Amino acid sequence: MKPAATSAAREAARSVLAAVASSRVLVVGDVMLDRYWFGEVNRISPEAPVPVVKVERTEERLGGAANVARNARALGAAVTLLSVVGQDEPGQRLAGMLTEAGIDARLQVDGSIATTVKLRVIGRQQQLLRIDFETTPAEDALQAKLDAFEAAVASTDVVILSDYGKGGLQHISRMIDVARRADKPVLVDPKGDDYSRYRGATLLTPNRSEFRQVAGRWASEVELTAKAQTLRTGLDLAALLVTRSEEGMTLYRDGAVLHVPAEAKEVYDVSGAGDTVIATLGALLGAGRSMEEAVRWANAAGGIVVGKLGTAVVTTDELLAAMADDSAP
Repeated sequence: MKPAATSAAREAARSVLAAVASSRVLVVGDVMLDRYWFGEVNRISPEAPVPVVKVERTEERLGGAANVARNARALGAAVTLLSVVGQDEPGQRLAGMLTEAGIDARLQVDGSIATTVKLRVIGRQQQLLRIDFETTPAEDALQAKLDAFEAAVASTDVVILSDYGKGGLQHISRMIDVARRADKPVLVDPKGDDYSRYRGATLLTPNRSEFRQVAGRWASEVELTAKAQTLRTGLDLAALLVTRSEEGMTLYRDGAVLHVPAEAKEVYDVSGAGDTVIATLGALLGAGRSMEEAVRWANAAGGIVVGKLGTAVVTTDELLAAMADDSAP
């Protein structure tokens, strides 16, 4: 690769990141606190045939929609986050971490629920156990969040709806309708097998297993394309992006298919990769970049983040280097 070509590619990538700095992203969805307990495993418990972990250090990270917001903010976008937390220590911790990350977090506090927490126990670089604490938010907290959404949508460039199936997006159909009437693109990271609630969104980003759950299995690329286009038109989507792990990702639009091969050099942990992908898409689309360009950047970002442990972010330097290498002849 010639130095001049590399320099030109890097400058082109820098111009994209400069544009992202003007992007205003509104993230709505289920937030959670990801807690990690790291330790050594040297023996089996005498009480039951399970390993004994001697915890040596702990970490806390933003999870769910909060991780989406964190990833978009890490790329330079201005981010507003709407969600519901409990009146408890994890909720307070989430609020503090979001403020530290430079995110405008507008959290509805619901005293009747516990903030969602995912606790992972790690021994010898392997996840041994995950414990989830979660409660569905009350209707009044969800209505307050919907009111906040309707007030905030006019001052954003793109909306990201991060559905983790925790009950925080019960008004998602209304949110999509409000955003579309305001002429704002709506990106949805879906959950479950009922996609009718996402009807009218601009873009859906299911992973391979999530897409298989709603569309069934396929035996060829032709069959996959037919299933994807049927789902896209049936839900009145502008585009459908299926993330396919080691096979990369494929974008389906009206009369067009774009496949981008995977770029991951090493896969260590796929948790949170979908957050990084949709955050990158939103940051670029909010900056006025094309759908094709946003997908290529999201693919590069996803390839970087799967090489990290747990929910993580991609730095601008990492993404700059990846896109410069990808763009240079």
